[in-house]
Amino acid sequence: MRKKKCTMSIPEIIKMYEIGSRTEEIAQLANVSARYINSVLQSNNVKRRPRGSWLRQYTINENYFKTWSNNMAYLLGFFVADGNMPQDLQLISFSQKDPFILDVIKKELNSNHPIVKNNTGVSILNINSKIMKEDLMNIHGLTPNKSKDVKMPDVPNEYMNHFIRGYFDGDGHINYEKRLVSFVGGSLPFMETLQLILEKQMFKPLNEIHTYNRWLLQDRIFKQRVILIQNK
Repeated sequence: MRKKKCTMSIPEIIKMYEIGSRTEEIAQLANVSARYINSVLQSNNVKRRPRGSWLRQYTINENYFKTWSNNMAYLLGFFVADGNMPQDLQLISFSQKDPFILDVIKKELNSNHPIVKNNTGVSILNINSKIMKEDLMNIHGLTPNKSKDVKMPDVPNEYMNHFIRGYFDGDGHINYEKRLVSFVGGSLPFMETLQLILEKQMFKPLNEIHTYNRWLLQDRIFKQRVILIQNK
């Protein structure tokens, strides 16, 4: 069996634990087992917290994804693009190279969870919440490790533009020289639905969806620059 490569340094593992992250969270982020994280902490004489004490450290609006709003639709779109729900943890996480947008998300969720950076330069906001994970699954139809099978959530029409803006900020690109907008995703059904929605809003057909390991939807930027490429 091929040995997993740890994506975090030992000082980063220790720092995450000391600021309150659970060993299971750190293991998921570092691509190793919780047993490995525990051995790192033990071999470096890190003082351990009482079992279950992490539950009292952070606050969060756990009912955030229950009620539609412009901001909730944006965050849902961003999560579909760049979020993660591990199968075996009551955890959701947002990731981005630019920590600024994670700080905005953190404030929107009324959260005091820390934002951490792994050794590949990606910033991650891990949130412990069984309620939020269940709402994303039961209300919005998302699944753990969703990248290849996610389907378009049932977004009310009045919030669809905000959902698309969030998705674009998570997994979209603009090439100003070529005047090209690109959406990237791992799920073909999701990308096909997104294509139909954009064509309806822009009153014109879009280019075909291409595949290079992930699905790519591209189109030229016309004068009617839709809301998804404007600032929030």
